[in-house]
Amino acid sequence: MAAALFARRAEAHVDGPRVMSVGLGEPGRTPPDEVLEVMARRGIDLTEHRSATLSAPLVAEAGLVIGMSLRHVQEAMLLVPNSWQRAFRLKELVRRGEYVGPRMPGQDVASWIRAAQGDRERDSLANHSPGEDVVDPYGGPSDGYEETAVELDDLTSRLASLLWPPR
Repeated sequence: MAAALFARRAEAHVDGPRVMSVGLGEPGRTPPDEVLEVMARRGIDLTEHRSATLSAPLVAEAGLVIGMSLRHVQEAMLLVPNSWQRAFRLKELVRRGEYVGPRMPGQDVASWIRAAQGDRERDSLANHSPGEDVVDPYGGPSDGYEETAVELDDLTSRLASLLWPPR
């Protein structure tokens, strides 16, 4: 859901990134019906989406890795140890980004990511603060999918506004 919401916002920008959705599970799975329904209400068709698995080559080539939970970020770091400087939980990146402010005219995305990184240390990835994770609704009640979609819609909107602020 997060990748689709963010990709929709990024596609309007000349320097918009290639957005991929990968996870920790097995590849080739279809989204749950609840995901298809909540995304369809937002005008996004995910019927053709199939899961892909996080891998070292994907992490190595990514300019930014955004996980929904600490485990996602930790797994990326285990695959490519130096990725921790560009691997964040979505809530963490939005919080840090709002602290440093929107990307400045002429500032590239990598520079903005370094600014958001700030004084963050690698060992911070050993400390779990559940409030920084996006709740995974998988297997829960259908209203949980809607709650997560609302949260992701807000977070991806805020991140897009930081990366591509109105001029």
